[in-house]
Amino acid sequence: MEDWLLITVSIILSTTLIYLLSLLTKKKPKLPPGPPSFPIIGNLFWLRMSLFDLEPMLRRLRSKYGPILTIRVGSRPSIFISDRDLAHKVLVNHGAAFADRPPALESSRILSSNQHNINTAPYGPLWRLLRRNLTSEVLHPSRVRSYGGARKWVLGVLVEDLKDQARARGDGVCVAVESFRYAMFCLLALMCFGEGLGEGVIRDIEKAQRELLLFIRKLNVFAFMPRLTKLFYKKRWEKFMEMRQRQEEVLLPRIRARKEQKMVMKMPRSDANGVFTYVDSLLEITLPEEGGRGLNEGEMVSLCSEFLNAGTDTTSTALQWIMANVVKYQRVQEKILEEVRSVVGGEAEEVNEEDLHRMPYVKAVVLEGLRRHPPGHFVLPHAVSEEVCIEGHVIPKNATVNFTVAEMGWDEKVWEEPMEFKPERFLSGGEVAGAVDITGSREIKMMPFGVGRRICPGLGLALLHLEYFVANLVREFEWKAVEDEEIDLSEKVEFTVVMKNPLKAKIVQRAH
Repeated sequence: MEDWLLITVSIILSTTLIYLLSLLTKKKPKLPPGPPSFPIIGNLFWLRMSLFDLEPMLRRLRSKYGPILTIRVGSRPSIFISDRDLAHKVLVNHGAAFADRPPALESSRILSSNQHNINTAPYGPLWRLLRRNLTSEVLHPSRVRSYGGARKWVLGVLVEDLKDQARARGDGVCVAVESFRYAMFCLLALMCFGEGLGEGVIRDIEKAQRELLLFIRKLNVFAFMPRLTKLFYKKRWEKFMEMRQRQEEVLLPRIRARKEQKMVMKMPRSDANGVFTYVDSLLEITLPEEGGRGLNEGEMVSLCSEFLNAGTDTTSTALQWIMANVVKYQRVQEKILEEVRSVVGGEAEEVNEEDLHRMPYVKAVVLEGLRRHPPGHFVLPHAVSEEVCIEGHVIPKNATVNFTVAEMGWDEKVWEEPMEFKPERFLSGGEVAGAVDITGSREIKMMPFGVGRRICPGLGLALLHLEYFVANLVREFEWKAVEDEEIDLSEKVEFTVVMKNPLKAKIVQRAH
């Protein structure tokens, strides 16, 4: 009896020890691989760089560590994903867990009024409210159609600006980028504040916005020990605060004027001309999570600034890249012109929104431009709200996740000769191929607007504006390369990834 008891106890103890040993030796999921880093030295080094500076390095690291890797940037691990299938699993299959934003740095909190704008707001009620307001009140298709008159007016401003440049030089040559940017800004300003701003006011707003936008990259140093770095870089911080104050000085009078106009007209949903603006929608917002209060003036400045920036630089950058390829590849221009003339004829004053629905080649040119030259090579960083295991790697709670947009659009497994500009790749039987889902809901082949819950809400508006201006610019002018000068598609980074040498072209007005 004692022998059996001893055997039984031995078996139980052995089984328990084996089980405990297996728990100790069992491999737990680890962070995605990455280069070694030092907690302080490494962090200080990365703070001197932007995500765009990291891009060439990430390409080298991918060959060593694979399509998902970890780099220590700041106090949190930063995960970089360059594989489209992994990106789909993260942004679509686990969308809710990856829909948050990292805590804002002090400079970002000032610009966003403590994360009270769409881009920086944490995933939750405030973000849903602000995004829903934008998509339903301003970006709804019926509302977008109501801005048709503004689009036509801005097109006229752009055409005259290009003509003036060509005449002033005497050789028909223009440098288009500033004209493109100003035209896009005018259009967004009209949608934001309404008509009657005047060129001087628009120029003042544009200057304040542009200067602050380009200065943001210099604020990285304040991410590490801000109290100390604000002493070391005192003048830089003071300049930043002056720029923010200037931004408020030029935007607040427009917001207040719109508010007074609505009060005089007893709070109508549009002005005397029937125009409903983004500011009008902001004046109607109440925040249930904050006692039902309305937006304060600082928050409205931040939201208006976000609206102007999001629709100006990205769209004007994309337009410049597309038109550069139109000049470089004359066959593309000829096909656009042929399609435009077949739809609107030679007498129409413009190609309007309804006409664009019958222009698949123009749409294909725009999509190819966004694939080959996405204005942003990264989306805004995502934050993880709960630990998730992806492909055997753990993505810890509060980690920051970034996605290499450009790399996904250049994937040789998806796109034949990905670095070539071939709009025909988007066509099937003369129509835009339905298999290319730019939203990435089914699969990701390109993601210039992001994917998932944080996808850019202005996707439809951006596509409309690009198609509208590409079609009308080719209808109005013949675009040629300057004699003895090739179109240079080299890149440089500003707020977006722009042409290193801005597009310079000779334009000749077409006979209608």
